[in-house]
Amino acid sequence: MLDKKLHLAAFVSAGPVSGSHAGWRHPEADGDLLSAAYYQNIGRLLEQGRFDLLFIADILAIPDTLGGSLDSQLRYGALGALRLDPLVVLSIIAGATKHLGLGATISTTYAQPYVLARALATLDHLSGGRAAWNIVTSFQEAEARNFGLTEQLSREGRYERADEFLEVVTKLWNSWEDGALVRDRETPLFADPARVHRIDHSGKWFNVRGPLNVSRPPQGRPVFIQAGASDRGRDFAARWAEIIFVTPGLIDVAVEFRNDLRARAVRFGRDPDTIKVLPGIVPVIGDTEKQAKAQHDQLHELSHPESGLSTLSYHLGVDLSRFPQDQVLPEDLNVPGVEGHYREVSELTRRSGLSLAELGQRYGAGRTTSGFAGTPGTVADRMQEWFEAGACDGFMLQVPYLPGGLGELVHGLVPELQRRGLFRTEYDGSTLRDLLGLPRPAG
Repeated sequence: MLDKKLHLAAFVSAGPVSGSHAGWRHPEADGDLLSAAYYQNIGRLLEQGRFDLLFIADILAIPDTLGGSLDSQLRYGALGALRLDPLVVLSIIAGATKHLGLGATISTTYAQPYVLARALATLDHLSGGRAAWNIVTSFQEAEARNFGLTEQLSREGRYERADEFLEVVTKLWNSWEDGALVRDRETPLFADPARVHRIDHSGKWFNVRGPLNVSRPPQGRPVFIQAGASDRGRDFAARWAEIIFVTPGLIDVAVEFRNDLRARAVRFGRDPDTIKVLPGIVPVIGDTEKQAKAQHDQLHELSHPESGLSTLSYHLGVDLSRFPQDQVLPEDLNVPGVEGHYREVSELTRRSGLSLAELGQRYGAGRTTSGFAGTPGTVADRMQEWFEAGACDGFMLQVPYLPGGLGELVHGLVPELQRRGLFRTEYDGSTLRDLLGLPRPAG
């Protein structure tokens, strides 16, 4: 029996695409994306599987990078065709679960620190200490135009604003000392004024007086999630993040990434064990290898090449319709979007020689990380190999279709991981920080 356990998080979108652009078309998919019951069912299934966390991705516009048009996103139900507000969805799930961590994606470029600090403190209180925040800086021009801007901030400008944003929200969560909320009816003393403080923050991006009007969250602050893969993004993650979501295509790339992040964390004065690196994978499970391959092939067939190419264009911030579709992805592109995704697909192109059209279909069908399709035993073998090689601290599982694909993980893969001593059999803590083995920050 292994002492160290891996962590499992589920990557879910409150929309048609979580792990595969074919997901909403799958014959066993539940199409009721707009109902509370749909998301509560997902939360209950994940809790049944003893998952650490449900993480809801989000963007603030329908992408129009491919050909300058919304058509491919809307027509094919691609990544950004529809997105419900993650905080509202997570609040509904919180009421249907008791242990599952609840991660919301919110942009530091378009939110305000006070509003975000208040909302996440509220979620942490109402869920009993289960809130997490996936910190994004946003990179889509279409998002900028939805917030009164004519162009996106530069990458450096976005990270500069994000650093100050994190400083402000941390001050706000600490503006109430532990124990400041007294609620003594006899005295009477509702909250101790001597233990609630203004923050009087004045900076380049924000001027915030404080204090917050919500008492200090049960976890001290929500768990921070981040996915920066650029050099600047890695520094930001090493300074702030506790969960890092990454998409390496190969195990050696994942080992290098995790080692680099841990070394950077030390330079920021942090304990590297307070960073949990979770690569994103799309496991395709079958009772037999033949069934898993049939499932994989079905997802590939149901994924339209243009849907994946549309999402890849959004991820890179590059209109890929400008290049010949029967040729490979150009090398040395200037990528204003997610550099990690560009490295991922560049590796795949070098390995396989896929044309852009073929790459779009492959990208749309699911993550390009190979080796995670098969029986529960063969997929667990691959996960164990990555975990024991030091490539990760667990995995961010992206489910090809919902809820059936999630059931395959909970009833097939998870028991196999538990049998090997790689994953918990019962919840062991009351907050998300407890589940992740993370300390509660001092006030």
